[in-house]
Amino acid sequence: MFAVFKTGGKQYRVAAEDVLKVAKLKGEPGEIVEFGEVLVVGGDSVTLGAPTIAGATVAAEVLDQARGPKIIAFKKRRRKNSRRKRGFREEFTLIRITEILTDGKKANKTAQPRPKRTPAPAAEAGATETAAAAEGATAKKAPAKKAPKAKAKAPAAKAKPKGKPKK
Repeated sequence: MFAVFKTGGKQYRVAAEDVLKVAKLKGEPGEIVEFGEVLVVGGDSVTLGAPTIAGATVAAEVLDQARGPKIIAFKKRRRKNSRRKRGFREEFTLIRITEILTDGKKANKTAQPRPKRTPAPAAEAGATETAAAAEGATAKKAPAKKAPKAKAKAPAAKAKPKGKPKK
């Protein structure tokens, strides 16, 4: 099942368990937020809103409140000794879609715990290598010292007398 909802002047197509960045929202990490402006709900049958679907909501868990990379706006007018430099970092909210609700249902107000990932079973020969690599990842080794390279000597040049040659 998927939905298209609108927030922050943009539209997002999402399904359950999707993680996305949206414009800054109110809410602490771990809180559940609801989006009421649902434009399309799809699955077995697609429902289009005119402009929104009544009773449909998208619930999401706030994962993080952060700021994006710095954007530099630099303007220069050549030969006028005029320039302007401005920096800006957009604030965003990282969310995970928990459920898509229709028919006026209410969202769970508590975030559901995420299931832990279990490592895939490895071949017996590969298992010992991965275990050794995991132990090596925790304890850092000092880099091995390399033997100094012997410098190749240039062939000795014949000594030439300086000054004028004698006749």
